[in-house]
Amino acid sequence: MKELKKKIPYYHLSSEIYPDLNKLDEEILNILRKHEAEFVLLAGYVKKLGIKTLEYYRNKIINIHPALLPKYGGKGMYGLNVHKEIIKNKEKETGITIHIVDAEYDHGKIINQVQIPVEKEDTPESLQKRVLDHEHVFIVETLNKIYNKEIEL
Repeated sequence: MKELKKKIPYYHLSSEIYPDLNKLDEEILNILRKHEAEFVLLAGYVKKLGIKTLEYYRNKIINIHPALLPKYGGKGMYGLNVHKEIIKNKEKETGITIHIVDAEYDHGKIINQVQIPVEKEDTPESLQKRVLDHEHVFIVETLNKIYNKEIEL
């Protein structure tokens, strides 16, 4: 374990360190439990979580996705890949989805969404930047709604 300047512990857990995915799942779960995590937010995590972690934190893990699910979700649909598809398909709007994490990519119950228009002059890169700028605000708003019980998990 290392600590940032603000004394926030962080860990690098990956399949490079734990090639056995069951061991990786166990280690993720062990660290979350060690720190008494009650809730997990995935932001930029593109792998599936293991079944032990998913079961222990059932309905307590959320993910933020840069599109209006169920469109443009699933394996490989992250980052610029999402925005390339949206532009290619000439969508008029995109958005951000926050959903409960389950065993399938981008599949769990949607708990909040916001729509963002796609502009005629958008490129995948400009759209990605605009969506990401909104994500930073939207995730905080959503977490506040969860905390204030305006959104039930």
